[in-house]
Amino acid sequence: MQELTRPTADADPKALACYGLLVRPRPQEADQMWLRFVTGRPVSAVTIEFLAWCSAQLAAQGFTALLLIWDNASWHRSHAVRHWIRQHNQQVKRGAEDVRVVVCQLPSTSPWLNPIEPKWVHGKRAVSEPDRLLSADELEARVYAYYDCAREAHLVMPKKVA
Repeated sequence: MQELTRPTADADPKALACYGLLVRPRPQEADQMWLRFVTGRPVSAVTIEFLAWCSAQLAAQGFTALLLIWDNASWHRSHAVRHWIRQHNQQVKRGAEDVRVVVCQLPSTSPWLNPIEPKWVHGKRAVSEPDRLLSADELEARVYAYYDCAREAHLVMPKKVA
């Protein structure tokens, strides 16, 4: 692979952010990847929106807990995200029909402990081209096709943090 750069006049973003959740339903069922691309950067508000979406989807499928295996990205460990998780879990404990969110922080030098990391590595290799830059739309379509996911609306970074 070689590093390719976009022309400065190109309107496509220089990078894409994508949240992913590896869902392992039951031993006899195949793993699923749930993806949500981000318009903008992954910030706390977007992380909270992703977590709310995931927990609602999981609750609708009968799950009772969501185990998050996270690295030390700032948008994972921010005060706002930790506060949302605490509030969310308190509501679930009081009887709200949703999933409990359990966070497992990874050591910063141990990404291989996260079961989603090999999926990301294989996906990146499968969708990229060594000698051509893909457009954002083309890359997004390839990612959804590779992981066999339903296309979802983008999560949007709030304007006040832009």
